[in-house]
Amino acid sequence: MKTLLFIAAGGALGAAARHVVNNQVTAWFGDVFPWGILVTNVAGSFAMGLMAGLLETIWAPPQEIRTFIVVGFLGAFTTFSTFSLQVALLYERGQLLLAALYIAASVILAVGGLFAGLALVKSIAL
Repeated sequence: MKTLLFIAAGGALGAAARHVVNNQVTAWFGDVFPWGILVTNVAGSFAMGLMAGLLETIWAPPQEIRTFIVVGFLGAFTTFSTFSLQVALLYERGQLLLAALYIAASVILAVGGLFAGLALVKSIAL
C-alpha cells in the first residue's frame, strides 16, 4: 500500500508537470504541430535515461523514492519514457530484432487502438 501511495503522489506531480510543459510549449510555438507533447516525450525520455543511468551506477535511493520518480512522476509525465526505456533494455541485451518489433508494434497497435476506439464510439453514438 505504501508503494502505491508513492506512485500516486509521483503520478499526480508528473501529470501536472506534463500539463504545464505542454501548455507552455504550445503557447510558445502554437498548436499547428503538437510541439508540447513532443517536447514532453523527449524530455521525459531523457529524464528516464538519466534516472536509469544514475540508479545503475551511483545512486541507490530507497525503493519508495525510485518508484515515486520512475513509475510515478516520469510514468505520468510521459509514458513514452517507459516505452523508450524498454527499447533501450532490449537493445542493451542485444535483442535488436525484438527492439525493432516492439517499436513497430507499439506505434502501429497503439495508434490503431486509438482509431478502433474512436470508430467504436462513433458507431454506437450514431
